Amino acid sequence: MNTILNISAYKFVNLPDAAALRETLLQRALELALKGTILLAEEGINLFLAGPADDVRGFIAQLHQDARFADIAPKESWSEKQPFKKMLVKVKGEIIRMNYPTIRPAEGRAPAVAPATVKRWLDQGHDDEGRPVVTLDTRNDFEVDAGTFEGAIDWRITKFTEFPQAVLDHKAELQGKTVVSFCTGGIRCEKAAILMHEMGLDHVFQLEGGILKYFEETDGAHYQGSCFVFDERRAVDTALHANPEAVNG
Repeated sequence: MNTILNISAYKFVNLPDAAALRETLLQRALELALKGTILLAEEGINLFLAGPADDVRGFIAQLHQDARFADIAPKESWSEKQPFKKMLVKVKGEIIRMNYPTIRPAEGRAPAVAPATVKRWLDQGHDDEGRPVVTLDTRNDFEVDAGTFEGAIDWRITKFTEFPQAVLDHKAELQGKTVVSFCTGGIRCEKAAILMHEMGLDHVFQLEGGILKYFEETDGAHYQGSCFVFDERRAVDTALHANPEAVNG
């Protein structure tokens, strides 16, 4: 029986008090006996938590009391067992490292497209203006190997800091197309979409909520395989059920 609620969420928002916030959030999580990882940086928050539903949702309710996090809407899935071994709260230079300091999502997001719209575009083979649509996987190669969208562009990057150079190398291939950048939960594809706009690509969108939100809000059509996750489940299928066999090794 699936009794453990797993959530993931992030928000790019200015957090000059990240170090002090670390202590507060760690104490709250430990009091609720939650496990997982929370990353904090001056650019925002990225969290993965698991535990009994009431405790997880209680933590988020407390987080919502801070106006900076009031609109955080976690993606949810369920598991039989606790997929994390401990509770960690870390302060980093970036909540997702790109090494491209001019990209500051807290100052303005790239356009986002809802999962249902992406599914419709892929069903019909073009966007609503008749422009060809391509999906661009912004994840690392081993994550892509567990599953991705049919025909997705995969530059075989081994870490996200390689993404800016990959855009420069392949920019011409994306011109004139509608590009939907995607990742596990939205954080990487948000930075990726902003970067591509800055590099002169006009029709770039981020998949709102990433693959996990796509699974949650659609039937998973056009996606092949599972979605790699960074916990002991290893991967989840389109029904958001654990599928560890999808990952080799």
